[in-house]
Amino acid sequence: MTEAAKPTVFIDNDRVRVTEWRFAPGAATGWHRHEFDYVVVPVTNGTLLLRTPDGDREAPLQLGVPYHRDAGVEHDVINGGTEELAFIEIEMK
Repeated sequence: MTEAAKPTVFIDNDRVRVTEWRFAPGAATGWHRHEFDYVVVPVTNGTLLLRTPDGDREAPLQLGVPYHRDAGVEHDVINGGTEELAFIEIEMK
């Protein structure tokens, strides 16, 4: 069985949820669908493996360089590298 990524929720109110995600090598979030638009801010460099309905792909993380996704994204997010990865996910409710 795959190790689970570790979420720590810092803020969760009626407007926003801020979660830190930490991934050991090979750890995964599990399949999920995003209910809200969100921004990810990497706190490490590395490579994510994204399993999506359209197939697998790699996505590089660059420390401090954010990206945005719209609600509705479906995927399993996996640390595809050999070092721990972490990012902050900010969901706009």
